[in-house]
Amino acid sequence: MPVKKPENCPPITVLICALNEEENLQYVLPKIPDWVDEVILVDGHSTDNTIETAKKLNPAIKIVKQSKTGKGNAIKCGFNDAKCEIVITIDADGSTDPCDLPQYIEPLLNGFDLVKGTRFLNTSPIMPLHHKFGNWVLTKTTNLLFGTSYTDVCSGYNAIRKTSFLNLNLCYDGFEMEQEMLIKAKKRGLRVAEVRQIDNGRIANVSKVSAFRQGFFDFWVIIKERF
Repeated sequence: MPVKKPENCPPITVLICALNEEENLQYVLPKIPDWVDEVILVDGHSTDNTIETAKKLNPAIKIVKQSKTGKGNAIKCGFNDAKCEIVITIDADGSTDPCDLPQYIEPLLNGFDLVKGTRFLNTSPIMPLHHKFGNWVLTKTTNLLFGTSYTDVCSGYNAIRKTSFLNLNLCYDGFEMEQEMLIKAKKRGLRVAEVRQIDNGRIANVSKVSAFRQGFFDFWVIIKERF
């Protein structure tokens, strides 16, 4: 069944950050609804056929080369190039479903400023125990220090207006920028809605990030933003 565009929806950009994801793009790009106004793929200096595959699957896709390294830098590069009012970030590994786009858009149309995915809203996702524990520690620490009530601070499925994102003046260039964004959204008084995210998991290849190393850095950033 086709995914319907929400009524009175402004122009939408779907932003995907990719590093050597040629095998997974076939599970992502064809599922993006035709009513999406702009699709941007920010390439993190891939050495495989990520760019060629993306263009083959979606000839209208806009390719942006990120200026540095890290997911946070890639997201910021994508937002700088985005032409639409609302930008939605999804993952290139197939873990986030583009068919869920409307449920991220509708809260923005109803007064929220940031809509974030959560894999832990009234459920327990299938993922390694150390990932669950790490997310739990980061989420509980964020909630304790900043008075938030998040259930997941590590999801890559987020929707926000471009102007709101740029006004956050985010500093970090790695995955930790996602926690920085949620914390600064709280500090700036933005209204944040959580949407249940069904995590399909990475389809092909393995993650390029050390979960333990990144987790410690995420924790340090959360503490630093408080003190």
